Amino acid sequence: MKSFLLGSLVFGLSTFTVASETIHWGYDHEISPEHWGELNENFKECSSGKNQTPIDIRNTYKSVIKHKLNIQYKVSPNDIIFNGHTVQVNTKKDDQSDYLILDGQKFFLKQFHFHTPSENQIEGKSYPLELHFVNANAQGDLTVLAVMFVLGEKNPEWDKLWIDLSSKENDDRHLSHEVNLNKLLPKNLDYYRFSGSLTTPPCSEGVNWVVLKNPLTISEQQLKTFKVLLKNQDNHRPIQPTHGRIIIED
Repeated sequence: MKSFLLGSLVFGLSTFTVASETIHWGYDHEISPEHWGELNENFKECSSGKNQTPIDIRNTYKSVIKHKLNIQYKVSPNDIIFNGHTVQVNTKKDDQSDYLILDGQKFFLKQFHFHTPSENQIEGKSYPLELHFVNANAQGDLTVLAVMFVLGEKNPEWDKLWIDLSSKENDDRHLSHEVNLNKLLPKNLDYYRFSGSLTTPPCSEGVNWVVLKNPLTISEQQLKTFKVLLKNQDNHRPIQPTHGRIIIED
């Protein structure tokens, strides 16, 4: 299962196994999140899982000992693609220069992508945009680092990404400009942490979630360019029950 999870995220959100490549899922009508568990045997966890993401982050437990998040994103990503569900930016294959450290383990950055509006909520609040950095350790365990965005000043790194983005589905393009990933992270790295799942099929569980408390800004026009690509449809999964999960605030 661990290697399956790693492969599913490295090779794209819409491709999880050879069989599921032809399974059409989405965010509306008969292929909406409410029906994902019915679309394929491999997607059953989307409806039967008890530790699903996203969640509304509330009733948290404050950590007695503060654990500072160590993020080392130093190398510019490699390519960008609109895969039909989101815009995804990938690192170079097998590159281990970008990583975060959680519980003493290195989780290497594989890709990051966007959801509008935010998938997770904080105390019932939804945000215009949520960015997911997907990281994996050597064993294939996953940690997703989430950053929220509010409307305000534009983010220069966003524009660097969009320069090379093709509006044609699955048209992978190499990034021609160097992107500073630290400018896609807030300076204050206080966070919430919980155990969850992938937020897209097959909704596999056992994923570490780290949601940063402090949002960044994105301009209304920048958000609009993303929404136009999505044909002005949302690409977020609804809030899932916590089922008594503990949410740590650090």
